[in-house]
Amino acid sequence: MAELDPPTNNASDAAEAKGAPGGGRSKDDVALDLMKFIAVNAGYGKSGQPSAGFSAKAGTRSPEELAEDLLTLFDRCRKAVNKEV
Repeated sequence: MAELDPPTNNASDAAEAKGAPGGGRSKDDVALDLMKFIAVNAGYGKSGQPSAGFSAKAGTRSPEELAEDLLTLFDRCRKAVNKEV
């Protein structure tokens, strides 16, 4: 029977294997979470159901336009996360 090495449970090794420096998350992961936060809190992509108050636009947008805007938002979030202070 072959002997197996005991399993290691080192979180920093797993994070380094993913390419994240210092055991943290990658900058793209942070940018993606930022984009999701902005999109959800801004109500981005919600249908144009009538509601009380003012509405920004009367027309609806195509899925392609929404996807392009999300990609642009993700690019802006990546630039913001990668900016060094």
